[in-house]
Amino acid sequence: MTRVRVRPGTVRGSVLPPPSKSYTHRALAAGHLANRTYVVESPLDADDTRATASAIRVLGSRVTLARNRWTVGARVRRGREPSRVDCGESGTTLRFVAALAARQDRPIDLEGRGRLGHRPISELLGALEALGASTDRPRGARAFPLRVQGPIHGGRVRLDASRSSQFASALLLALPAVAGDSTLELEGTIVSEPYLEATLAVLRHHRVEVERSGRRFDIPGDQSFRGRGMQVPGDASSAAYLWSAAAVTGGSIRVHGIPASWPQADLAILDVLRRAGAQVRLHDDGATVAGPLTEGVRVDLTDAPDLYPLVAVIAASIARPSELRGAAHVVHKESDRRAGAVRLACAMGASAAVRGERLRIRGARRLRPLRLTDLDDHRLVMSAAVAACAASGPSVLGDARAVAKSFPTFWTVLSGISEASA
Repeated sequence: MTRVRVRPGTVRGSVLPPPSKSYTHRALAAGHLANRTYVVESPLDADDTRATASAIRVLGSRVTLARNRWTVGARVRRGREPSRVDCGESGTTLRFVAALAARQDRPIDLEGRGRLGHRPISELLGALEALGASTDRPRGARAFPLRVQGPIHGGRVRLDASRSSQFASALLLALPAVAGDSTLELEGTIVSEPYLEATLAVLRHHRVEVERSGRRFDIPGDQSFRGRGMQVPGDASSAAYLWSAAAVTGGSIRVHGIPASWPQADLAILDVLRRAGAQVRLHDDGATVAGPLTEGVRVDLTDAPDLYPLVAVIAASIARPSELRGAAHVVHKESDRRAGAVRLACAMGASAAVRGERLRIRGARRLRPLRLTDLDDHRLVMSAAVAACAASGPSVLGDARAVAKSFPTFWTVLSGISEASA
């Protein structure tokens, strides 16, 4: 593993975050479904988004990757022989491409690496089967090897949405382009709901009709994805680490390039930081955050689970009690992020204890340097870097390369805004 040494320092400045990973995935799916020349402007060039670009190429789309512009061309006709899709370590790629593959009448084999084979997908596969697809996968928890073959058709389907919103997003993207109308009804606790709003925003951008009434989505079939492409907005998920780093170090940073017109779950970090005592000033295209943090927080992260390790770091930096609630599905991410959050907080010198689905943290008055060289979850690594900025001495973190999954320029950006460099 590649290690990085992070020296503490106040974070200040003004910065443009990388493009949104979530919207890049959705734009690529829309481009594939548009079935004509389609341009994704300012895409995030990262491991996960490249996995989706490669996947839709296997499904028949022509894909050209150029700097700041990815072009998806009209699909070419494939034979009926099986094709293999490598999803890398991307859960979004796996779920979205499973639904897109189910539109085709040929077998598509999906595979991946790391923990991807253990991440939930059975709910989505059950829905695709109910709509006419056939799937073949091992029994038990493993997803791979996975084979999906369609074509699916419109229909009424119920979906348990308590472990991932990506199951519903995958269906909402795919079903408008199949024959026949559909009705999707969600069951259980709906987690990560702002990501569903992001999917619906992408559909509206392409003039695709979906009518929502609470947990029910009515989806007319045989629709076309219109428009010539999509401009990907700046990423609130990446910005969350920069805002938090300024807050925990008593600095100030403006992050711009995040228009409010595109829903993003991780904008919730701004409310967390405000409740923790930070000064938060909103702008038309982002926000300015200034520390220090003075108050413990109680927050439910069911709608923004990717923030879980980062909020744990924020809580650990405040010498008061805090509590993280909800987001039980964080244990199914790239790693068990609840356990990872506990580890981060304790490494900082805080006390942390899990009580059911609640994580209680009492922050430390003096933050210890971290030596965590075996981290391989990108969100844990970046959260640890935020903690390291406020530590009482230099920290050593790894795997530094993990950030390539979602924020490839993270270390360069962090060095540019910190008084000390990584």
